[in-house]
Amino acid sequence: MPELSRFYGIVVRMYFDDDQQHSLPHVHVYYGGMDASYSLQGKLLGGKIPPKQEKLLLARMALHEQELHEDWYLANSTGECYRIPPLR
Repeated sequence: MPELSRFYGIVVRMYFDDDQQHSLPHVHVYYGGMDASYSLQGKLLGGKIPPKQEKLLLARMALHEQELHEDWYLANSTGECYRIPPLR
């Protein structure tokens, strides 16, 4: 499962060939022992992370929506993704 990004303790990963679990393109997010899945448009699909981290995640996803869609395509066709640059 490729790691796309890591910031403020939030880890964002994308499984390849994961259409069976959720039908929408999505990411899996991990923070402090909690996890959740979000569509690439930011809709919660399952699980939960704290509200503060969710706001950070959704802002980051909005900034990198095009790259996330490209990574979804790559992950499902090659099993690999590009990493999204860290916050600076």
